[in-house]
Amino acid sequence: MAKDSLSDEVQLIVEALSPIERKVLPNLSENAMSLKEVSDKSSVDTITGMRALEFLKNKNLVELKIEVGKIIDLDVNGIYYLKKHLPERRLLNKLLQVNFLHFKDVEKGAGLSRDEGKIAIGVLKKKALIEIKEGRIVLNAGSGEVAKKSLEELFLEKLPLKSEELKDEDKLAFENLKTRKNIIKIDDDKNVFAKLTEQGKKIYKNNLDSDLIEQLTPKILKSNSWKGKKFRRYDLTSPVSKIYGGKRHFVNQATEYAKNIWLDMGFEEMGGDMVVSGFWNFDALFTAQDHPVRDMQDTFFIKDLKAKLPESEDKKDVGVVGKVKAAHEGKIAGSKGWQSNWNEEDAKKVLLRTHTTVLSAKKLKEIAENLEENVPVKYFALGKCFRNETVDWSHGFEFNQSEGIVIDENANFRQLLGYLKEFYKKMGYEKIRIRPAHFPYTEPSLEIDVFHPVHKKWVEIGGAGLFRPEVTIPFFGKHIPVLAWGPGFDRIIMEFFEINDLREMYSNDLTKLRNMKFWRK
Repeated sequence: MAKDSLSDEVQLIVEALSPIERKVLPNLSENAMSLKEVSDKSSVDTITGMRALEFLKNKNLVELKIEVGKIIDLDVNGIYYLKKHLPERRLLNKLLQVNFLHFKDVEKGAGLSRDEGKIAIGVLKKKALIEIKEGRIVLNAGSGEVAKKSLEELFLEKLPLKSEELKDEDKLAFENLKTRKNIIKIDDDKNVFAKLTEQGKKIYKNNLDSDLIEQLTPKILKSNSWKGKKFRRYDLTSPVSKIYGGKRHFVNQATEYAKNIWLDMGFEEMGGDMVVSGFWNFDALFTAQDHPVRDMQDTFFIKDLKAKLPESEDKKDVGVVGKVKAAHEGKIAGSKGWQSNWNEEDAKKVLLRTHTTVLSAKKLKEIAENLEENVPVKYFALGKCFRNETVDWSHGFEFNQSEGIVIDENANFRQLLGYLKEFYKKMGYEKIRIRPAHFPYTEPSLEIDVFHPVHKKWVEIGGAGLFRPEVTIPFFGKHIPVLAWGPGFDRIIMEFFEINDLREMYSNDLTKLRNMKFWRK
């Protein structure tokens, strides 16, 4: 391309074209082309193609048109139900086996949570597939009708779909599912189209091969190969991509800060496994063996595994297992227990820990081995817990919990309130709401709430209290006051990071992670 074949203005533009612009420009046309078409013809990925188009647009060589539509896709519960079946399907399958279920047996019989059970009954009743008779749910359909997939099931299998692609039956299924929690989601579907401007038409057919130097390197300086050549022009006014430095995940930043709060207050950190036995997670904390939290609808049990319970070193001593058993059966002074026989096999079940309080239980046993030297003492933990929750803006099946215990003969309830207020103050909450509560292993018990400014409601962030004698006596042989707390940590940091939905906490959206502010208090 001869210099005099182009005007000076156009020549300056050509000399400013980057390598990717030179690669993409010849593949454009006077007619609109999609970003994918442009990228494919130019043999570049769509991100590089988009960057080149933006640069060309800034030079007035390309006109861009962006069309925004809607795309319907599976949300977190939808992905789960696609694999494990919708609640109504699971209830139907169970009814096909047994013909009827009592209301009280729906959740356990069909493997549903409380909310799922209500939804399944409502959906099937609306479709006249079941009847309610004398407190029983009765199947009102034949096996052929039950086996037929519902509109909702067929719709989930088709996703993702563009909104304009929905057929009449899809629209009906969409309306039914969009009111249910996190089964489907609607995302923006952005399509980019590019075509040459008049200026671009003057340039794109010319030979854009260039011998321009892109950057000055030590090698070029040493060899003097820059002499007689031109450097590519740089447009200093052109917008460029932001540069994001490396940083720790924002949850880890806040976690480290919270740990330092407890360390500064004289606490030692405790740790432990995420996979534990029912004995440490429930029994040692005086949680009844028929308590709902021990159902598989609330807890992630690990199939076909049995834990080994701690054995007594002294054969004459019944050991901590025997003492915990005695507490449950009401055989320690001043306690009625749970008025039922304690089953060792339940204690051997293996699960993902449902709270970090399991670490406190194990720490009590460790301290009890040399009680006189170890007490008074203060410990904290901050780690992951897992519960089989229905996922929504304030609940997740995986979350972080901040744990703490103070073991001291002179410990009291006012000290507990003081520790909690100081921690929340340092985390940025000047005002918190503390109210009475009930937990199986603490008495008195309390719950801590903070007000959510977007959802306009008080949000519970955790519980606390003093361990009951049924928890401490099996370990210490006597009751020693133990202050204990275990608030959910993720909810505490939501407001600072301007997160209104817990699911965003671990979505790992790179754009959001890059723009997330640093934890500063």
